[in-house]
Amino acid sequence: HVQLVESGGGSAQAGGSLRLTCVASGDTWARKCMVWFREAPGKEREGVAALYLGSMNTYYNQSVKGRFTISQDTAKSTVYLQMDDLKYEDTGMYICAARQYCGNDYWRVPDPSVGSWGQGTQVTVS
Repeated sequence: HVQLVESGGGSAQAGGSLRLTCVASGDTWARKCMVWFREAPGKEREGVAALYLGSMNTYYNQSVKGRFTISQDTAKSTVYLQMDDLKYEDTGMYICAARQYCGNDYWRVPDPSVGSWGQGTQVTVS
């Protein structure tokens, strides 16, 4: 069983920055792959970025490459999403998720029955 708690959302102007935080606890084997998803009104949930805990392997949605950076502090069981050069279309609920694997695009799978999910934190870009 895994618990995920997000924070750091809020409002920002286009071109601005925000940093999201996800603190994880619970079964380590079930949260080897940490993922940030986002959900906007009228749109499907999509994977934004992911990483393997304890490694340098990261994955990004093409729409955020070069603007967002996912990172980790393993000592704190925390994953961050640094979001720079924000755009209006980045608006949405950002949700932290954990699963066993990232590879073969498994990190992108938005099925709520896959792995564990946090409650989300709202990001609004104007």
